[in-house]
Amino acid sequence: MAMEITPILLSAQSPDAKVRNEAEANLRQFQEQNLPLFLLSLSVELANNEKPNESRRLAGIVLKNSLDAKDAARKEHLVQQWMAIEFSIKSQIKDLLLRTLGSSVQEARHTSAQVIAKVASIEVPRKQWPELIGLLLHNMTQQDGPGALKEATLQTLGYVCEEISNQDLVQDEVNNVLTAVVQGMNLAQHGPEVRLAATRALYNALEFAQTNFQNEMERNYIMKVVCETALSKEVEIRQAAFECLVSIASTYYDVLEPYMQTLFQLTSNAVKGDEETVALQAIEFWSSICDEEIEIQEYESPESGDSEPVHSQFIKKALPSLVPMLLETLLKQEEDQDQDDSIWNISMAGGTCLGLVARTVGDDVVLLVMPFVEANIVKPDWRSREAATFAFGSILEGPSIDKLTPLVNAGLDFLLNAMKDGNNHVKDTTAWTLSRVFELLHSPANGFSVISPEKLHRIVAVLLESINDAPHVAEKVCGAIYYLAQGYEDAGSDSSLLTPCLPGIISQLLKTADRTDGGDSKLRSSAYETLNEVVRSSNIVETSHIIKELLPVIMNKLGQTLELQIVSSDDREKQGDLQASLCGVLQVIIQKLSSADETKPIILQAADPIMILFLRVLACRSSTVHEEAMLAIGALAYASGPEFGKYMPELYKYLEMGLQNFEEYQVCAITIGVVGDICRALDDKVLPYCDGIMSHLIRDLQSAELHRSVKPPIFSCFGDIALAIGEQFLKYIESAITMMQSAAQICAQMDTNDEEFIDYGNQLKRSIFEAYSGILQGFKNSKPEVMLPHAGHLLQFIELVFRESQRDESVTKAAVAVMGDLADSLGSNTKILFRDNTFYVDFLGECLQSDDEQLKETANWTQVMIAKVIS
Repeated sequence: MAMEITPILLSAQSPDAKVRNEAEANLRQFQEQNLPLFLLSLSVELANNEKPNESRRLAGIVLKNSLDAKDAARKEHLVQQWMAIEFSIKSQIKDLLLRTLGSSVQEARHTSAQVIAKVASIEVPRKQWPELIGLLLHNMTQQDGPGALKEATLQTLGYVCEEISNQDLVQDEVNNVLTAVVQGMNLAQHGPEVRLAATRALYNALEFAQTNFQNEMERNYIMKVVCETALSKEVEIRQAAFECLVSIASTYYDVLEPYMQTLFQLTSNAVKGDEETVALQAIEFWSSICDEEIEIQEYESPESGDSEPVHSQFIKKALPSLVPMLLETLLKQEEDQDQDDSIWNISMAGGTCLGLVARTVGDDVVLLVMPFVEANIVKPDWRSREAATFAFGSILEGPSIDKLTPLVNAGLDFLLNAMKDGNNHVKDTTAWTLSRVFELLHSPANGFSVISPEKLHRIVAVLLESINDAPHVAEKVCGAIYYLAQGYEDAGSDSSLLTPCLPGIISQLLKTADRTDGGDSKLRSSAYETLNEVVRSSNIVETSHIIKELLPVIMNKLGQTLELQIVSSDDREKQGDLQASLCGVLQVIIQKLSSADETKPIILQAADPIMILFLRVLACRSSTVHEEAMLAIGALAYASGPEFGKYMPELYKYLEMGLQNFEEYQVCAITIGVVGDICRALDDKVLPYCDGIMSHLIRDLQSAELHRSVKPPIFSCFGDIALAIGEQFLKYIESAITMMQSAAQICAQMDTNDEEFIDYGNQLKRSIFEAYSGILQGFKNSKPEVMLPHAGHLLQFIELVFRESQRDESVTKAAVAVMGDLADSLGSNTKILFRDNTFYVDFLGECLQSDDEQLKETANWTQVMIAKVIS
């Protein structure tokens, strides 16, 4: 029997904090003491039309939050709780929710639709609510059923399709859902609310319609209805229909041929004359087609010898009409779009789509765009000049270097002059275009650059003058300097060209970072990121004195942040961001100067004051800084070697804090990486800290709360620790191997259809192999026999990975390397193992055929090690 909870729900929304807190505590207590009754009472509240809207609204929100959470571990806990509730109570709750779909209150219907979908996400995949789809469809087939019920039912169908996977429904159910949804879109039968709900539901149901889209008659019918709906007189319905077309473009690209003429007409009319929300979706349709064709081109095997791609070439066929349509959109700018990153409008969507078209068709786009650029670039109207520049910048990726080089050579002076244009929009887009030129067409290391040595000084002079412009322009100028510097990285003698410009560039970037308006449009962080790239790309032999002078400047700035007056949380956040940027610069300087024997002493001499600064920064307890400071500390450890040991007593407490930071899991992951750096620096001098570190790492692996992405680095860290302390790792071996074997088990059971899981699985496999490698090498010279009992399990795991059809290259490398370590460390003890597991012959054979030189080398070494054992 449900409890009366209206007064508590109303009190929980009281403006009086005391009343509100007491009511929230009562709700929590009820939930903890009797969850089934709590959920039933909420459902009764939501379903009861006599109750106040406020209490029903909160009942719905609490119900939804009791079934679903963003955090994976919490979500799993809520699912288990729901599953444990007895069948009769769950049935009552579900009946009440379905009944609420007919409520006279729109908000109650809407909330109920969402909650039903959350229950469905748990039960439908487990085949526990088989009647759900039938019950919903029954609402749709009632001849004189109220429109509000149909609208809510269609919303529910849409949400359910969003929550479950297309394997969870049988084809008959899919057919019935699609029939109901497509009929709901029918103009003659239904009002606009029902048609809108139906169109949105179709959007979520499209993924289920694979079989239907393979059937020409059904496909024609669905396409006809969507295209008719795209002409509705209601804007929202037109927008929803175009959203369906965008989804169809990416999901069913291969069957679109017969409809393209109609779709071009529809999208073209929408782009030219419809409301912005609809026009944006019409442009998005063509962006989706580009995405599909680019992906097909990237995945095509060059071995097949076909020069023509195997896709339908919709973009190429539509080019003569599509490009002019997109160029027109570029002239529809908003007055202040350059100052707000969150703005998305027709002109920006059109430019983005034009960029995708260029990547899809390459050289063919140039002839269609250049006349527009040339005609508009000199017009007095700023919109024309900005559109021309945007068009030019948009087509720089895709066409060949040979095609673009003469155009850029001819246009570079023009662009440099345009940095003095009277209009901020034009300067903003020009700076962006210059950064694209440098990113895509300036790579001396690869033997091509549109920047001649004669032009370089003029370019730098213009950029350093323009960096004083409005913040949003200066930010784009930072981007241009970033890519200009990046192009000279590893460029041999060419990298010397930039060296004379460095002092001027560095001092201007520091000045820009100090601007009082630097917080606007991310200018300060852009200036520091660019400074990092300038240091990273510089020629260390020629620039060491410049970087040496930069080091105390940055240390001084970091020291000053520690003296700032912190009055508000806003002050604290600004301090944290600034400290994070400066730690990032120090990390790059440390890496750069320690990369050459001649300059390494500069860092070693400054190590004590640098480390004191880092420890003071860590004491500020801000997570953004914690990440950057830890990364910089890792770089210092790597540079200092065994000398780093003297900082450990003070640093250790911060390492412990990082390893226990489940909330900000990126901090935890970075700290684990730094522990690896420290192990490599200190070798067995890290031993006094290993008990604490290992117990934290094991606890991290056991935790259900910690984000799963942190777990692979932990296994790699086991390998680093074992390598550092050798036979002293013995006391941790049992717990470490147990964890590694259960992780290998997880890899074996992972869903290989889910892309997110594939990526995670690859990280996990690679890190398990890295752990085994480190442990095998760590025991090799003193106690190799410790690993003998685990050798069979390791080989089984390697074989499992070898048999996978889609194997990641990095996983292959790690698997082959650890096989060599196994033979090398355990020697003749593995003779029988390798004789019984001959899969390694095929595995090594495959690797020796690879184009990857590093993989071949590793496979060669492993082959020699195994041959030694066997002979």
